[in-house]
Amino acid sequence: MKIKVCGLIDPENIKAVAGLGPDYMGFISYEHSPRFIGDMSAEVLNDIPAPVYKTAVLVDEIKENINTLIDNYGFNAIQLHGKESPEFADSFRNKVTVIKAFGLDNDFDFNQLNAYADKVDYILFDTKTAIHGGSGQTFNWNILDKYKLNLPFFLSGGVSLDNLEEIKKITHPQFYGVDLNSRFETAPGMKDIEKLKQAFNLLKQYTAHEIRS
Repeated sequence: MKIKVCGLIDPENIKAVAGLGPDYMGFISYEHSPRFIGDMSAEVLNDIPAPVYKTAVLVDEIKENINTLIDNYGFNAIQLHGKESPEFADSFRNKVTVIKAFGLDNDFDFNQLNAYADKVDYILFDTKTAIHGGSGQTFNWNILDKYKLNLPFFLSGGVSLDNLEEIKKITHPQFYGVDLNSRFETAPGMKDIEKLKQAFNLLKQYTAHEIRS
């Protein structure tokens, strides 16, 4: 079970989260988000340990700007939250790991994912909202059973200490990781380190149990 912590903006908070040993850390480059990194100095990310995938979170950004962000910040993954085409996503795979996000509700058509099957590295399922993530709302996790691609996915959208036990009930073979964001904050972009520690401990126990079984 991989752990991704997303929506980080404060240098000291970023250091504290990195010290917990997440697998991915997400930085939002979308100006309409309350977790927008703005003109954050690239030096802030320099001390993040190499095993961590530093992930740029983007919404319908142009290719030139994405490449500039990758080069300036040393991102080794991007997460696309808009209407990016399979071909657009695929064009970055020679440079970074590509995650394509989709907002889900009960009417979501999983067939639309087929075009991305060999164009991205991971899928991320979030709750469908107008704000492209960070809503703190969950969707009906039972609909994940409709997902048939042989492509690993992250679970996002309202993941919290209150529902981590429910995650153990998700048995989908492609369930790869969880994305922790707004339900682990003291303010937008400021993560509650104690809550994250509890979540990490629970998720690592879950992983250990799955390996033993």
